[in-house]
Amino acid sequence: MKFVQTNEAPQAIGPYSQGMVVNNMFYSSGQIPLTPEGTLVDGSIEEQTHQVFKNLQAVLAEAGASLSTVVKVMVFLDDLSDFDAVNAIYAEYFGDHRPARSCVEVSKLPKSAGLEIEVIALVK
Repeated sequence: MKFVQTNEAPQAIGPYSQGMVVNNMFYSSGQIPLTPEGTLVDGSIEEQTHQVFKNLQAVLAEAGASLSTVVKVMVFLDDLSDFDAVNAIYAEYFGDHRPARSCVEVSKLPKSAGLEIEVIALVK
C-alpha cells in the first residue's frame, strides 16, 4: 500500500490522503476545484471542472497512472443542471477513452464546490 502525495494538487483538507495505490490500482480521494495552493476556484462550472481535471492529472501522474488508465469515475454535482457542461469538458479530457462512470447530485460539497470527482485507475 502506498500513499500518494503531490504538491501539484491541493493538499487534503482532512485526515486522508490524495490517493492510495494498492497492488496495481490507484484510488483517488475526491478532487474539488481547489488550486494547489488551496484556493477555491469559484468561477463557472466550466472553470471549476477544468481545475478538478488538473488536480486529477497531478495525482494520477504521481501514482504512475493517467486519465488513459482510469477504469471508473465518480462525479458529484451540487446541481444536476450542470451535467451537460461538465460532460462536455469531461469528454475533452477523456477523448475516446470511456471509463465506467456514475454521476449524482448531492446537497452540498466541501468548501461549497460545484463538483467533486474521484477516480480509480490502473497503475502502469
